[in-house]
Amino acid sequence: SVLSRYENQITILSDYLEEFPETDEPVWILGKQHHLNTDKSKLLLDISARLWFTYRRKFSPIGGTGPSSDAGWGCMLRCGQMMLAQALICRHLGRDWQWEKHKKQPEEYHRILRCFLDRKDCCYSIHQMAQMGVGEGKSIGEWFGPNTVAQVLKKLALFDEWNSLAVYVSMDNTVVIEDIKKMCWSPPQSSSTAHSSAHLHRGALGRNKNAAGFCTGWKPLLLIIPLRLGINHINPVYIDAFKECFKMPQSLGALGGKPNNAYYFIGFLGNELIYLDPHTTQSFVDSEENGTVDDQSFHCQQAPHRMKIMNLDPSVALGFFCKEECDFDNWCSLVQKEILKQQSLRMFELVQKHPPHWPPFIPPAKPEVTTTGAELIESTDKLFELEEEFEILSV
Repeated sequence: SVLSRYENQITILSDYLEEFPETDEPVWILGKQHHLNTDKSKLLLDISARLWFTYRRKFSPIGGTGPSSDAGWGCMLRCGQMMLAQALICRHLGRDWQWEKHKKQPEEYHRILRCFLDRKDCCYSIHQMAQMGVGEGKSIGEWFGPNTVAQVLKKLALFDEWNSLAVYVSMDNTVVIEDIKKMCWSPPQSSSTAHSSAHLHRGALGRNKNAAGFCTGWKPLLLIIPLRLGINHINPVYIDAFKECFKMPQSLGALGGKPNNAYYFIGFLGNELIYLDPHTTQSFVDSEENGTVDDQSFHCQQAPHRMKIMNLDPSVALGFFCKEECDFDNWCSLVQKEILKQQSLRMFELVQKHPPHWPPFIPPAKPEVTTTGAELIESTDKLFELEEEFEILSV
């Protein structure tokens, strides 16, 4: 009953969405500039096109016996889903793709949506993310921080052969160009390795198996940079650089918010951040028999929330997407020009070579941990045996 009251309270609070003020200042949304006085409708269309993931209820229990709603604990996971979904939209449909209510959408759009449905057999579902989080020290139902959700997405992406993303999560506020290029140009797996790993969860993570997943060439890059921009409050010295990140054409926004209250930040107006809020509880939505998804509840169709940058918790994670190597090279140039050269106290470092005192960089391969994170397992066949035994015991 406490959880039920909490869900209702969140839903009521989320119904209040403040309109944009009248101003000549530009609005930046994920690398695109808008002007309220001349193209406010285009701005709102651009925002509503972003996939909006919120708390859900009445999905199948996580792990078979766990929670059937993520209200109260899943907000950072939902924000991570939103950032990743934006990368997939850019990957398959392009940054300029627009969503319109009741308009027929391409198959790639519905396939992207299906990756995030609240089912155990969808590769980026709340089920997969919560269970993979156990390996990061988070119990199912426990709140994630920005870095934890980044690590979970990095692991899950290794099983997603349709999208074939290279996910790089920076360490110690340092982005290493050499390591990223090594990872994005890493050779394809052997077909036997790919075949066996595609069986994980009987097609849940391997469902997106596609010949494109085995092609040589640059793997599209999802770059996540977890940062601490202060001790208890954000340090004002970082504000200009933080805002600059939303201007970059590679921007996927930022994960952050307030303690135990996560938001997906997609842009800014002046000294206010614009964000999508996952704190609305909606009912579980499944795909139709033809594979399409009733997508009305996956797009926020009202003016989004705003908050003052100085109210931001200093623990954040920036996201960027580079479909081609030239996009990454351009991002490096922008960072050098707009962030590193302008700042005495740098938000993060961008270095060419792998630091010699770090352990050697090895491009990530399919993880050998179960999605429950309980132990290392050498063989996926052994994994299935253990899962079946667990299911029998649970029954």
